[in-house]
Amino acid sequence: MEPLTSETRKVSIAPGYEIGAGALPLFFAGPCVIESRGHSLAMAARLKEIGEETGARIVFKSSYDKANRSSKDSFRGPGLEEGLDILAEVRAKTGLPVLSDIHGPEQAEIAAKVLDVLQIPAFLSRQTDVLVAAAKTGKPLNIKKGQFLAPDDMQNVVEKCAAAGNEKLLLCERGTSFGYHNLVVDMRSFPMMRSLGYPVVYDATHSLQLPGGGKETGGLKQYAPVLARAAAATGCVDGFFLEVHDNPDQALSDRTTQLDVRIVPELIRSVLAIARLAR
Repeated sequence: MEPLTSETRKVSIAPGYEIGAGALPLFFAGPCVIESRGHSLAMAARLKEIGEETGARIVFKSSYDKANRSSKDSFRGPGLEEGLDILAEVRAKTGLPVLSDIHGPEQAEIAAKVLDVLQIPAFLSRQTDVLVAAAKTGKPLNIKKGQFLAPDDMQNVVEKCAAAGNEKLLLCERGTSFGYHNLVVDMRSFPMMRSLGYPVVYDATHSLQLPGGGKETGGLKQYAPVLARAAAATGCVDGFFLEVHDNPDQALSDRTTQLDVRIVPELIRSVLAIARLAR
């Protein structure tokens, strides 16, 4: 039987931003969606400061389009062209690498001109055309495991990307459907996905969503620090994905799951301390 802490390949996102192969966890953090240019730049500047305060390596994440919304009235973001322009400015002014989602194969090559990491949303994790187009860009991919998939089902996802010539893959746990309007995190998922040989990321905020059930997705963000620390204790998580905001109650998307940026420094310190012990 493979040990739970078996090593993974190393994936390089940018100079100094390697993930896997025994490195301490990398953090992907930022607002759920791009709300404005000024807000994105301010949040990225604060996250850069947090990285310097805690010693953490932070990749800025924010979506230029939230295509999967509960309601037709939900805020989606500025869209592909303006959103990528904002993310390019974030990277230029802060030096942080940037990540965002793509939603169709036609977006992959365009987004890859700006993004350091292309993210595949959970609901698209089985969409072959999206995976192949993203893989062919040669950029690192953060692929969220669908809520409807078992951890070992990610083997098929890995094979599609590898066949397209890309093994710079991160496999992201974001909870599994458990009855109506609920998700659970099975801690076995981390070593199971890690056994595929690729770095594993834990999405500590989306995994606490209460999907559907009205015009806005609910959430239980108060449990995110607990689950993040538990995930770190497995010794099988190479990165942590945190959606953070300076005023979560007024956020334009995912108000119930985004974390207040004020708690992030202590959360990162605790996760890093536990990860060091677990390894």
